[in-house]
Amino acid sequence: MRKSSKVIALLCAGLMALSLMGCGGAQKQVKSTGGKVQIQYWHVAAESFGGATVKELVADFNKSHPNIEVVAKYNPDMYKGLTQNLQAAIAAGKSPDVVQMGWSYLNYAADNFKYTDIASVIAKEEPKDKDFFTKNFLPNVLALAQTDNGKQIGVPYSISVPVLFINPELFAKAGLDPQKPPKTWQEVAAAAKQIKEKTGDVGFFMQEYADNWAQQAIIESNGGTMLKKVDGKVKAGFDTPEAAAAYQLLADMVENGSGLHATNEEGFQAFLSGKVGMVCTTIGKRANFEKSAKFPVMVARFPVFQGKPLKVPAGGNFLMMFSKDAAKQKAAWEFIKYLESPEAMSKWSTGTGYLPPIKNIETRSTVFKELVKNNKNVQVALSSMPSLVKWASFPGTNGLQAEQLLIDARDIILSGKDSAANVLKQTADKVNSLL
Repeated sequence: MRKSSKVIALLCAGLMALSLMGCGGAQKQVKSTGGKVQIQYWHVAAESFGGATVKELVADFNKSHPNIEVVAKYNPDMYKGLTQNLQAAIAAGKSPDVVQMGWSYLNYAADNFKYTDIASVIAKEEPKDKDFFTKNFLPNVLALAQTDNGKQIGVPYSISVPVLFINPELFAKAGLDPQKPPKTWQEVAAAAKQIKEKTGDVGFFMQEYADNWAQQAIIESNGGTMLKKVDGKVKAGFDTPEAAAAYQLLADMVENGSGLHATNEEGFQAFLSGKVGMVCTTIGKRANFEKSAKFPVMVARFPVFQGKPLKVPAGGNFLMMFSKDAAKQKAAWEFIKYLESPEAMSKWSTGTGYLPPIKNIETRSTVFKELVKNNKNVQVALSSMPSLVKWASFPGTNGLQAEQLLIDARDIILSGKDSAANVLKQTADKVNSLL
């Protein structure tokens, strides 16, 4: 079997592994522009994170669907920002039609938003395609957009894994071998320190989006957990020695100057300009990094802790529908169906770095097949797929507040204001009182 075929097989194997782990508010009337049904598509793709590809896909769809006009709206602050904006829009009776919802907000969306049942829309609009879900997705992939009781509230769209982006030129300058990247977090810390001492540049930066995705990955790769169930109730699980050790490792790098605590814009730009040796972030940044960096970007798998198994949460998003008017529902479904097509999905993966969730993409799209064959960074990301776990999702009406508390805790720890153990314990108590 050729290497690229093996890598593609890992994608399916990794997605299959997930299966082993354990409606309508007010909406304005249909807008019509020259006989067209206008719908809104809310997304989180900034210009440096797939925004250009969103514009391309929307333009392609609008051109091929003369009776529909999709208007895309970018929401800053990633999925947290979008979810907050969506909550306000729904309350005002101005909900969008199609939304990129982050996996980590699955439970919050199900508990708090009156969404449109996509399965019912499919049954109405595509009576001959009632098997759309089972035909296009593995059961475990569908489960990513299902509530605990099995309710399908959306359609899987983007899957990503955290990886280690490397500047091979800075590695070589520091006397490190970029062909032998760090495999453990202890090796990451050592390499970051050597880069700082030998070059004066920063060795490491971990993404600081308005979520805890990357932090979940490092915690659970040290044997910790984000959430747990006690007597059937969800509780914070991150107030443990394993979680504290993971956070403290990051804080110690920042304190000794080998690590960077900054905004994403600052951290990513420093990396692209050659001033940071390693960046831990989503493979969804691959296309932008490869295009924008002043050096040949390399990708290594997410590091582990010595003797511990790799666990990486499935990042990305699924598509939810909020249209209530029949004409808008029909138009929204046509748009979702287009986004999930092999052609559009291949453009999305190529233009970002996200991994496609649809089945048999390698046999349905020569574009994606060639991408995997020719891009080693994509191959590395796909090799992590068997280690996927679910992205932790805070439930209930206070889910957004709970998420923010943990984001605030990250800032306190990385700023060196208190130890990771103390901050996580205090944060867990606050989160449990909310949940």
